[in-house]
Amino acid sequence: MAILDSGGVTMPTENGGGEFADLDTLRRRKSRSDSNEPLSDSAPGTDAFPSDDVGAPSDARDRIDSAVDDAQGTANLAGDNGGDTEIRETGGGGGGGEARGDADTRYTYRPSVPAHRRARESPLSSDAIFKQSHAGLFNLCVVVLIAVNSRLIIENLMKYGWLIRTDFWFSSTSLRDWPLFMCCISLSIFPLAAFTVEKLVLQKCISEPVVIILHIIITMTEVLYPVYVTLRCDSAFLSGVTLMLLTCIVWLKLVSYAHTSYDIRTLANSADKANPEVSYYVSLKSLAYFMVAPTLCYQLSYPRSPCIRKGWVARQFAKLVIFTGFMGFIIEQYINPIVRNSKHPLKGDLLYAIERVLKLSVPNLYVWLCMFYCFFHLWLNILAELLCFGDREFYKDWWNAKSVGDYWRMWNMPVHKWMVRHIYFPCLRSKIPKVPAIIIAFLVSAVFHELCIAVPCRLFNLWAFMGIMFQVPLVFITNYLQERFGSMVGNMVFWFIFCIFGQPMCVLLYYHDLMNRKGSMA
Repeated sequence: MAILDSGGVTMPTENGGGEFADLDTLRRRKSRSDSNEPLSDSAPGTDAFPSDDVGAPSDARDRIDSAVDDAQGTANLAGDNGGDTEIRETGGGGGGGEARGDADTRYTYRPSVPAHRRARESPLSSDAIFKQSHAGLFNLCVVVLIAVNSRLIIENLMKYGWLIRTDFWFSSTSLRDWPLFMCCISLSIFPLAAFTVEKLVLQKCISEPVVIILHIIITMTEVLYPVYVTLRCDSAFLSGVTLMLLTCIVWLKLVSYAHTSYDIRTLANSADKANPEVSYYVSLKSLAYFMVAPTLCYQLSYPRSPCIRKGWVARQFAKLVIFTGFMGFIIEQYINPIVRNSKHPLKGDLLYAIERVLKLSVPNLYVWLCMFYCFFHLWLNILAELLCFGDREFYKDWWNAKSVGDYWRMWNMPVHKWMVRHIYFPCLRSKIPKVPAIIIAFLVSAVFHELCIAVPCRLFNLWAFMGIMFQVPLVFITNYLQERFGSMVGNMVFWFIFCIFGQPMCVLLYYHDLMNRKGSMA
């Protein structure tokens, strides 16, 4: 083995010892040797440029050239690695490679060369751990995760058998869910109604207050109509959730369309408008594109991608099918048995409730991560690719969130941009203080979370609503912990609240309330 360092190399002396020379010295010697070579050829014995290397044998000059090249390579290697000492084997090839290896061994890597030149930290020390790449450890964690969970899946199947049933998702009366399907189709009426209102105001057929009233009626009807249909029909849980999610998405888009159109209309009619090129016009094509695009914020044009990658879409769709099936497997094989064998967390033994919540936390975390990957990464990117939608920042690195507030700003970018654009900053412009503006934004989010869960379950115990509103004090608590103890503490609190305590507790609460409701009806 040979030690490489950028500090210098050892050169031979006449008495067979070693002289430590730095890189600049070697370069000067090499340049002097090269410049004197033609003089010695034309006038042997001439001392026109006296130096240590004039008249030296050719093998000595070769050794100098070899040492300079070795030192240059060493400097490059050290520069690539921050000046750290590297160790490599000098392989002996044939011909010139073997001579080069001999020169390295004889003159460059002498025991007199210092191996320790400066103070350095171990890679896993507290001062250096976040300056290192942990890609290898990440791969190890993935391998261990796959191995451990594969064993658990096999053990579960051997012990309990195949527990997957479909009646939780699609009941025997699923074919009678056609009113919900028809309701989904009829939601397209409301964007057309909003477009008609904007067309009428463009033609100055109605006044501005009438426009506002009509948009309020349209948006409120768009929400209440699907809620009524879902509550009237004894539909499967999945059908009800799908309809309510679609209803919330259409409502958010309608609000953005009405609010943005009003703002453009105001700027176009303003005498002191900031951008004189702003003009108000109504386009059915832009509205239709907006209603199917993976965004909640309306604008007249969007960044576009040049083409559709059909092979890429096929691969992403295959991933979507696989991860959706895996998510259903975890729900039916793990979560449902755990929940069915549990008691109401607020009506039994405290230690038993904690044990159930902890047991449910791991499969619930897997389902949540699969849901995020399937919807925010796979489905939204597939939709964006098919529509050539260019801005695909559907999420940020929320897993590195230092506080609960960071998480809500990063994990769902379409909703975050909508909240900032249509709730938070309009509140600030209306002279509402920052904290009440944050509370209003969370209030809107809590109402729609409650609708998406309570309406399909036909339970209005406000667990989802209270869970979202509970985030408001957690935002300020985790911000304080981050400032007081650093980002790692805030990140750990975030993971504990969402994955260990919050979501499993909500699952248990809704399940037992739903079972109690069905038992009382029976």
